[in-house]
Amino acid sequence: MKRILVVGGGLIGARHVGAVRAHKGCALAGLVDPDPDCMNDGSVTRFADMADAPDNVDGVIIATPTHLHSAHGIYAASRGWHMLIEKPVAGDMAGALAVQQAVEKAEVQSLVGHHRRYHKRVARLKELLAGDIIGEVVTVSLIWAMRKPDDYFMGNWRTAGGSPVMINLVHDIDILRHVVGEITQTIALPGRALRGTDRLESGAVALGFENGATGTISFADTAPSPWGFEAGTGENPNIGTTGQDMMWITGTKGAVSFPSMTLWRGSDWSEPAVPENLSQSDDVTVPLDSQLDHFLDVMEGRARPLIDVADAARTLSVALDIEEQLTTAPGVKRYA
Repeated sequence: MKRILVVGGGLIGARHVGAVRAHKGCALAGLVDPDPDCMNDGSVTRFADMADAPDNVDGVIIATPTHLHSAHGIYAASRGWHMLIEKPVAGDMAGALAVQQAVEKAEVQSLVGHHRRYHKRVARLKELLAGDIIGEVVTVSLIWAMRKPDDYFMGNWRTAGGSPVMINLVHDIDILRHVVGEITQTIALPGRALRGTDRLESGAVALGFENGATGTISFADTAPSPWGFEAGTGENPNIGTTGQDMMWITGTKGAVSFPSMTLWRGSDWSEPAVPENLSQSDDVTVPLDSQLDHFLDVMEGRARPLIDVADAARTLSVALDIEEQLTTAPGVKRYA
């Protein structure tokens, strides 16, 4: 039984606590959170600081605000704890590099919580694209749009730093890297601020991939819609499920839409493309549970990390570049 410590008792931290407590292969060593009112029902051993945790911890799940990830990851490495750090891996590239150096020095394993990689349909989409079923990828289009409740931003770190790029779009960027290929170019355009603050709320991004494909992302946290990974897959209990596709990939032999896994084949524009449903009955999974399974395997040396700190740092780099463009709008040509 691996003893797992969860650091951070917010929305995602609470889900990790539940996953660890329900898993037969590990035990909850406790929850670290300085807020005494956080999960204070007496059912969880509480620590105000990571330094208060006992030495018999095998692994730690770091689910604190992004700007704390680096310091908490470095401390976990100093204690010899294997770690699963929530995404993004750090608030900046310097922080990501510092965690990577600490992990290597301590010779502990690292995993980063881009949990969408554990969806069975994501794995099958990656296999499908690698298997040439739609030929060479030409374009990809992705939408993430929902209206977050106003109280999501009130009285917490998201008030000023709750950018949907670093909270939400970083997941989509990672999935595109994972299934399509490395991103080599980005051009971003910000949308309007509708909540009366300077916080980034919406925008559009154009992408260039190493393999020559191009892509677009449209995103907003101010617009209710049926399109988004969480809504389409039903993976987040806090977000309503619609089952609608939110990503469309075209290739030289066909196209596929996700998450329905609808394959479209056709060879000539004079004939309509023919759909084929590739979904399977076992496609419904709880990715946090699968991620925890993998974390235990990684700690035991039975598996290599699906995404470690170094890999996640590449996703972070793309997200940071996009956010910088969205907040400074360099090179944007305006028309009268």
